[in-house]
Amino acid sequence: MSKLTYAEALREAMAEEMERDKSVFIMGEDVGVFGGCFGVTGDLVERFGEDRVRDTPITETAIVGSAVGAAMTGSRPIAEIMFAGFLGVPMDEIFNQAAKMCYMTGGQAKVPMVLRAPNGAGIGAAAQHSERTEAWFVHVPGLKVVYPSTPADAKGLLKSAVRDDNPVIFFEHKILYNHKGEVPDDKDFTIPLGKADVKREGKDLTVVATGILVTYALEAAEKLAEEGIEIEVIDPRTLVPFDKETVLDSVEKTGKLIIASEETKRGSFTSEVSAVVAKEGLFLLEQPIKRICAPDAPVPFSSALEKVYIPGPEKIISAVKEMV
Repeated sequence: MSKLTYAEALREAMAEEMERDKSVFIMGEDVGVFGGCFGVTGDLVERFGEDRVRDTPITETAIVGSAVGAAMTGSRPIAEIMFAGFLGVPMDEIFNQAAKMCYMTGGQAKVPMVLRAPNGAGIGAAAQHSERTEAWFVHVPGLKVVYPSTPADAKGLLKSAVRDDNPVIFFEHKILYNHKGEVPDDKDFTIPLGKADVKREGKDLTVVATGILVTYALEAAEKLAEEGIEIEVIDPRTLVPFDKETVLDSVEKTGKLIIASEETKRGSFTSEVSAVVAKEGLFLLEQPIKRICAPDAPVPFSSALEKVYIPGPEKIISAVKEMV
């Protein structure tokens, strides 16, 4: 095990996959000489050269379109979109080309590409640079959607995403980049897509959380434990495919469910989890499901307002106490 930041774990995953498979390359705005907007690609251009770590013009449409073409013709591109809010620009390339190409060709064409996208609020980046767009892509058949919350998960899931023959949207919360954790050194370490992780066991209530909300849920769990309330925290890790079995098993044990996400509530991934549990685990529930999300509003630039906007540990604690 090594102690790595989330960003370092991502870099290590990319480096190991590039060493393992010569068809893997990286592309995006400032991923080369600058080392990435958030420093994730770091020194990879020095290690692998400009042919395999390619700086691109500021054009998300060209980045994703080129990645789709490269993936269809034998490469495994890892393309970075600097902010998740900019994923709306190349949407045609994502949902009409990458997602549908295998189906449209009867399985003759594969699109093994990873689209990395930093998302989330908390750094004062204002509305256009703080979007959480996971739910857009959960809705698109043909895409896999990944959202790790720890350095180890970031490494293991990114390696699996690179090896997958399907297009993968890989979200990374910006606040998590400097979070540290133990990460396996094994170059064969991977985490299968579609397997949730129970981050903390508990008996009184289940919290399913994504992204930075996993961290906040664990912080809330520590404080609640001091009062004798034990909550179980589950991180789906991949939104598509979604591991409903782990969630349903937990709800069967606790009888209560909170779903927490930094997304705005309307149409969020929390709605999908809620619908699945309501349909397949209705009689496991002792009371209605509660969802914790950001307000249905743009992310404010003001740091004071942003703190109020983000659903932090306090909101989880308050919701748990209402239910337990």
